[in-house]
Amino acid sequence: MNLTTVSVHNPKALNFILGQSHFIKTVEDIHEYLVCTIPDIQFGLAFCEASGPRLVRYSGTNEQLIDLARNNALTIAAGHSFILFLGNAFPINVLNGLKQIPEICRIFCATANQAEVLVAETDLGRGICGVIDGGAPLGLETEADIAERKDFLRQIGYKAG
Repeated sequence: MNLTTVSVHNPKALNFILGQSHFIKTVEDIHEYLVCTIPDIQFGLAFCEASGPRLVRYSGTNEQLIDLARNNALTIAAGHSFILFLGNAFPINVLNGLKQIPEICRIFCATANQAEVLVAETDLGRGICGVIDGGAPLGLETEADIAERKDFLRQIGYKAG
């Protein structure tokens, strides 16, 4: 087995979701969920088929995001994986609904950070072992950091009062 890291190409620090699914229907189900949940959502989605013609299947509402997803899927090249780039939405807005799509098995990450995908390769193919998502902690938050975090969440509307 060879274990390698593949950097996710994300030059504009866009939010993306990397996951695993098990069926070609994934592309259409994710697309339908997103456009029905967030009107005018901008996204690009790519899914690596693991059997049959083993194509990268794709969809979306924005050509640049679709290209970004396709290129990353081709580089990661792990069977049954999908990558979804979001343009005008955040993972927090769609994660729970994505987890309810029957063919989605797992979500590896949802981030705008620089990320590397740990990929194992055998004679059978390639699979995702995990994701390195950003840097390691530099310390514990202080009381001032706690207050800043709480204020920030209220300023952007994620927490009340």
